[in-house]
Amino acid sequence: MTSLPLVVRPETAGDAESIDRLHDRAFGPGRFARTSYRLREGVPHLPSLSFTALVGTFLVGSVRIRPVRIGEALALMLGPLTVDPSFEGRGIGAALMEACLGAAEAEGHALVILVGDAPYYARFGFSAVPPGRLTMPGPVDPARLLWRGLTEDAVESVGGLVTSARAVPTPA
Repeated sequence: MTSLPLVVRPETAGDAESIDRLHDRAFGPGRFARTSYRLREGVPHLPSLSFTALVGTFLVGSVRIRPVRIGEALALMLGPLTVDPSFEGRGIGAALMEACLGAAEAEGHALVILVGDAPYYARFGFSAVPPGRLTMPGPVDPARLLWRGLTEDAVESVGGLVTSARAVPTPA
C-alpha cells in the first residue's frame, strides 16, 4: 500500500460542493430513496462531528453525523461515510471513523447508530441492533442496522422509532 499525505480535518462550509460531488460519484442518484437519507433530509449535520479527508487539495473522503431521536432519547446517526472510489482500501474510511467517533466521545455523546456493513463497522465497535429494539421509518435490512454505545450502558434502555431530530443532542 502506498502511503498517502492524508489530512483529516473538520468539515468546513466550503467543502459542501466537493462533498456533494463525492456522494454523486460514490453512491449515485439512487441514494436519495434510502431510509437513512430520508432521515437526513432537512437536518443539518453537526460540524463538530463531521470530517473530511484530503490528499493535497483533493477531497477524497467525508463522514457526517446528524442528530436523531430514538423514542424520546436523542442520539447520533453516522453517515454517509464516503471515500472516493479511486482511493478505497487505503485506510481513509478508518481515519474518518476514528476522527468522528473520537469527537463524539470527547463531547460526551452516548450512542451512535448507522446503516452499513457489519463486518466493516465491527472493527470500530459497532454491533447489530437486537431485533425489535429500533424501528426505522422505512425499509432497512435488519442485519445492517448497527449501533455503538459511547458511554457505559448507553444501549441498555434505548429503543423505539428512529426519527429525525432538529435539536442537537446534549451530552448527559
